[in-house]
Amino acid sequence: MGRPRGPASAGTPLLIACALGIEQVALRSGRGATGPVRVLRTGMGPRAAEAAVARALARPGGAPDAAVIASGFCAGLAPGMHPGDLVVAEETRDPDGTTPCTGTGVLVAALSRALPGRRVHTGPLTGSDHVVRGPERAELRAGGGIAVDMESAATLRTALCHGPRPVAAVRVVVDAPEHELVRIGTVRGGISAFIVLRAVLPAFHEWHRSSTLPRR
Repeated sequence: MGRPRGPASAGTPLLIACALGIEQVALRSGRGATGPVRVLRTGMGPRAAEAAVARALARPGGAPDAAVIASGFCAGLAPGMHPGDLVVAEETRDPDGTTPCTGTGVLVAALSRALPGRRVHTGPLTGSDHVVRGPERAELRAGGGIAVDMESAATLRTALCHGPRPVAAVRVVVDAPEHELVRIGTVRGGISAFIVLRAVLPAFHEWHRSSTLPRR
């Protein structure tokens, strides 16, 4: 990973990757934007996330040293989770491997300050190539995951393939075992998750400022 070169400076970009247009709207419309930040819509699924993040980090004039956060909505796996709960990954997992996350404790503290009263869960975030429903949730939970989405694992793995950098994944639960949704944004749970996602940006910037950037 190389030697540390100190906290991220104001000129070091932050790339926030999400899959859906509604997630991009929430993240872009949130208050607290400071410094260079880009909200990248990747499209749904791990392959789309890999391709979009690779283009963003490798293109001429892009941001090869950017810190990367995978964000958006997720499905909660643990009993007792509710729409609007936050998930901060300690690591992301999928069939292609495991990626440790940077600064989980910093993110948990920052999100707790930005969203007082909201539950913040930490643990492994599982990657899937399809929407998870019904009994499959219990199978993934038995494997140790606390939540599942389709893009975070691919996003962070691809980011690190393009050079050492701080990486993290923060998701908002949009449905859970006792609160499954059919479509995001059509019921109260989806609206709650959208409102929470709009409020995370200050915490992301706090994480970004505190992150140690590796020396290439």
